[in-house]
Amino acid sequence: MLQLTEEGRRYIRDGLPEKRLIALVKKPTPLAGLQMPDLGIALQWAKKHGWVAIEKGMLRPLGKPRDLPEEAGLQAVAAGKPVDARIAAVLIQRKLVQEARDDLRRQAERQLEEGVATLTPELIATGLWKQATFKPYNVSSPGAARHPGKRHPYNAFLFQVRQRLVEMGFKEMTGPLIELEFWNFDALFQPQNHPSRDWTQTYSLAFPTTGRLPAKKLTDQVKAAHEGRLPGSTGWGYRWNPEKAARLMPRAHDTAISPRYLATGVEVPGKYFNIVRCFRPDVIDATHGVEFNQTGGFVIDPDLTFRHLLGLLKEFATEFAGAEKIKFIPDYYPFTEPSIQMSAKHPDLGWIEFGGAGIFREELTQALGVQEPVIAWGVGIDRLAMFRLGIRDIRELFTRDLQWLRSQPVIA
Repeated sequence: MLQLTEEGRRYIRDGLPEKRLIALVKKPTPLAGLQMPDLGIALQWAKKHGWVAIEKGMLRPLGKPRDLPEEAGLQAVAAGKPVDARIAAVLIQRKLVQEARDDLRRQAERQLEEGVATLTPELIATGLWKQATFKPYNVSSPGAARHPGKRHPYNAFLFQVRQRLVEMGFKEMTGPLIELEFWNFDALFQPQNHPSRDWTQTYSLAFPTTGRLPAKKLTDQVKAAHEGRLPGSTGWGYRWNPEKAARLMPRAHDTAISPRYLATGVEVPGKYFNIVRCFRPDVIDATHGVEFNQTGGFVIDPDLTFRHLLGLLKEFATEFAGAEKIKFIPDYYPFTEPSIQMSAKHPDLGWIEFGGAGIFREELTQALGVQEPVIAWGVGIDRLAMFRLGIRDIRELFTRDLQWLRSQPVIA
């Protein structure tokens, strides 16, 4: 059963405020000059009924108001008669009526008899919550699963690696996704007849096929390095072809970015890194893909040695990947000497190659105008993530498997 509130009794006596507002405003009137009780409520409901409009501080009546079911509803409640449920809901919303106190008490008493699990409005309104004995709550019972929004686990790992490298004093390098063979190979002192430059080992662009080589002075220095015209080097013993160097290709490895920075001038001493997307034809399996991410970079300092490089790589494997067993294997790369390969032991897949590293050859650095030693590395960060996230297939890094994604912890 419903009963009138104090506000409801006042509206029966004086009328609904929106009706009183329309009776007061017969023509456009400045809002600032209006004075009446319950003005805010009157404006709210008059606008909702479409009776008035407010334009540039003026209140403009839109027509004659109609009779409202709320008025009849208030009269019915006052007379103790039943009211349509929809009208009752509006009156309760407007706090013009409320459930009778005895009805609330009966509901609260019934809740006490059935057992109380949570506080209810009826218990609070009647004060019977003080007499309630609440049902025991099992704090060890698992609640419903919740899946809040979070970074993709691999994206979070990349963010963490980037943040840690910056904390270690490295500066991030960036470069274009589509690269000249000049930067991807030639500036790295990789000969133009090297097997890795074959069409089976790299992708190329169908259109446009070529781009513009950098400044002639730099191009001539790289050409001299390849042809053996730098002091102390015999080069590769062939005639360097600028047309081949001008071909365009999707970046094949992250090290393509390093000569760009070395050629334009870097801080000495200095530490630089990148995390970039690379593309190479390959057989797709648990540890290989045709597009992948790499992180790499270089450190330049007059006092660098090969031991500095080994220590840096070991820190990458242990801190970023959490690998417990790592090993270094002598290797060969056209642009570093000495060169090594770093591998780490995965608990399921065995030894996995992470990447290569070494000291840039003088033919590379001298051609770019650099005289100090430079240690450099390129690491397959996808494989580092496999260790960190505990997965067995590199393709899971890019999965849409919601069950797997939801089960992954949030990486801070």
